[in-house]
Amino acid sequence: MIINKNQRFIIKTVLSSLIRRRSRIAVALLGVAIGATVLLGMVTLCYDIPRQMGQEFRSYGANLLLMPTNNQPTMDMAEVQKAVSLLPRDKVLGVTPFRYDTIRSNQHPYTIVGTDFNQVTKTSPFWQIDGALPQNPHEIMVGTDIASFAMLTIGSKVTISGKSKQDSRFEEEMTITGIVKTGRAEDNFIFINLHDLEQLLEEKDQAEVVEVSITASEAELKQYIDTITSQSTTIEPHLIKWVTQSETSVLGKLSSLLYLVTLVVLVLTMICVATTMMTVVMERRKEIGLKKAIGAHNKSIAKEFLAEGLVLGVIGGTIGAFCGIVFAQVISTNVFGRSISIEFYLIPITIAVSAIVTVIACLIPVKRAVEVEPALVLRGE
Repeated sequence: MIINKNQRFIIKTVLSSLIRRRSRIAVALLGVAIGATVLLGMVTLCYDIPRQMGQEFRSYGANLLLMPTNNQPTMDMAEVQKAVSLLPRDKVLGVTPFRYDTIRSNQHPYTIVGTDFNQVTKTSPFWQIDGALPQNPHEIMVGTDIASFAMLTIGSKVTISGKSKQDSRFEEEMTITGIVKTGRAEDNFIFINLHDLEQLLEEKDQAEVVEVSITASEAELKQYIDTITSQSTTIEPHLIKWVTQSETSVLGKLSSLLYLVTLVVLVLTMICVATTMMTVVMERRKEIGLKKAIGAHNKSIAKEFLAEGLVLGVIGGTIGAFCGIVFAQVISTNVFGRSISIEFYLIPITIAVSAIVTVIACLIPVKRAVEVEPALVLRGE
């Protein structure tokens, strides 16, 4: 690109002005850099917070339920696997099946729950387990209310009895390996490996409820539900509304807060730049008056000041953009304990926004500059 003499003159004038007033320009540059830092950092957090918060919310439990359709008591696990395969694999954190039945122990009725202990810690990380999860046959875990009622401890042996689905009776001695506390219905259940329960019930590969923990927004979950519903006639998916609605509400409010903070910082950046440039205009009144006296047009004077603002915006935006990456990483590491995903296309956008904000901030000082009367200024008035 060829630069003509007029453009070269403007560039030299702009650079000369910036260098001669470097102390004042440094203040404006710092303001622009801080604004760009906050802008990129906050916008990056807004983009990545759904992923970060989604993982944090998964500590409160699953957000999707799979249940049998048409009031059927159970569903086939092969059909469950087909339904789960319709979900994005990289977003699924855990899939936990549950099977319920009634048993007796010491003449008292209890609910026994068969589950996959490897998965239950992924979909229900809030479970507080004293002891260990059952790993071997004839091992169980009991809820804290049952343990208190029956005065059971880790290592206690209990005999459970019941009836299989084939109407044959069973009676087995079990060892307690852990006591679970959730503050919910689980405190009144006995937990056993799903495979072991299936052997007692003489029925395989069946589940009554399957909990799925997946990193997704409420809108995405509804799309997944529609997909599963259209592809499966035996499984009915449901949102766990209290989890998904709470997550959506918190994310919405947090994003609004971050955008508000960003807006406030940009306004303060504009004020900082406008104040600095206004001071520069006042200092250069004689210079502006002299230029106008020897024939400079208002347009050329305006171009000069706007060019200074543009240079400030680009330099400050560039510095702030890279500082914003560090800022976002520090916030994410300290708040969420994990690194953030950087959207690198936001860097040029941040620089462009910084330049636009700076140029807008220069409009009032430019107006004052073009209003300078050469005759009054040169007379010292």
